[in-house]
Amino acid sequence: MNNTPPFNLTEEMLNLVAGISEMLGGIKNINDLNRLPRLRKIGRMRSIQSSLAIENNSLSFEQVSDIINGKRVIGPQNEIQEVKNAFAAYQELENVDPHDIKDLLKTHGMMTSGLIDESGKFRTVNEGIYDSNGKAVHIAPPPNMVPKLMDDLFSWLKSSKVHPLIRSSVFHYEFEFIHPFRDGNGRIGRLWQTAILMNWKPVFAWIPVESVIRERQQEYYDSISGSTAAGNSDAFIEFMLSAISESVRQITEDARSHLDHINTRVRELMAVMEFYPLSAAELMERLGLRSRDGFRNNYLRPAIEAGLVSLTEPDRPTSGNQRYFKR
Repeated sequence: MNNTPPFNLTEEMLNLVAGISEMLGGIKNINDLNRLPRLRKIGRMRSIQSSLAIENNSLSFEQVSDIINGKRVIGPQNEIQEVKNAFAAYQELENVDPHDIKDLLKTHGMMTSGLIDESGKFRTVNEGIYDSNGKAVHIAPPPNMVPKLMDDLFSWLKSSKVHPLIRSSVFHYEFEFIHPFRDGNGRIGRLWQTAILMNWKPVFAWIPVESVIRERQQEYYDSISGSTAAGNSDAFIEFMLSAISESVRQITEDARSHLDHINTRVRELMAVMEFYPLSAAELMERLGLRSRDGFRNNYLRPAIEAGLVSLTEPDRPTSGNQRYFKR
């Protein structure tokens, strides 16, 4: 691979980029993700569960959620460790420089900690990509070529003026083509595309593109093999752009649905709440309410379920010392 990865801008790519940009720029609900911490958390867990499932991790969304929330889960220990590692890696995304190869190695170390010997290091053996049926999709370049290929790829990523949606997809394909690590290439490739997109639009931290890839997993592998056969990443770019487009559409619908549940009374509650704790009695006084049941059922509970309000004693929700504050 030379310093400019081979790809051709197609009409399909340009149409998809325009559509994604329009959705991101024209739908207010995307910005409302800042007010929907529960939806953001669900998006993060979907990203992790889906990306691991692509690599044959058998844990369900519920199990992944429990692990992330610190609950005990019965399952293969290596798969549980994969979830913990992935969560730590995704949590660090905001601190990652997607143009820094040292950050890539550090992130791989987090993603594969306790799972492989060559964690955080480029591979020293031959590797390849295999689909869900075990069929070889691509045989990677020999290990002695990996450092130079990765330097070239990051050099291109830093200097390229190509639209971030396309640039991130090109990087993702070339990364998988090089397959620089002994294990974890798929997980890191998908995560690093998210890191590049976050550098463009921070909202991508919460958009689970991985879940659409999981739903269309065979297409994902077919686009890799098709691009490899063609000698350019066109097929892969078009697949990824379509997956991103679908993910953005889904998140905007989810945001709209969540916001519909935040009724007028919840908005009234949020207007009188603070970032420091207040008791139920203090909140009721601010709202001019007398019925404690009405307050809890129509104001407080919906706000908590929407992820807008936190409890000072979350493990004892009915505690007499309970206080509430804005998240």
